[in-house]
Amino acid sequence: MSINYQLDIARNIRTIEWLKAELVSRVGFLLQAMLKDREEEITEALAGIMISSYLLGSRLGVDFGRLDKKVLGKVRANALGGHEIEKWYGDFSALLEHLREREK
Repeated sequence: MSINYQLDIARNIRTIEWLKAELVSRVGFLLQAMLKDREEEITEALAGIMISSYLLGSRLGVDFGRLDKKVLGKVRANALGGHEIEKWYGDFSALLEHLREREK
């Protein structure tokens, strides 16, 4: 095994650990923003969570398109499957519509 290959593996492991910590940190930031009822900070934290999730998935071998398809499938299943949040608010249907519009 070459030294460059070993360095790539070590760097990838460090990156995964950093992204995991970043994800947890952003969730903490979200909870604090929610307590303070600060919409801009909430939006910032949610965007960060989404970005960190995509990057972590990528480092773990899940490409962006595959992750998008999995999200779409889960949203569709919850919209059609009678999830409580769907029954109460129609959130999954609204999200499904948003994702479909974004694909156009």
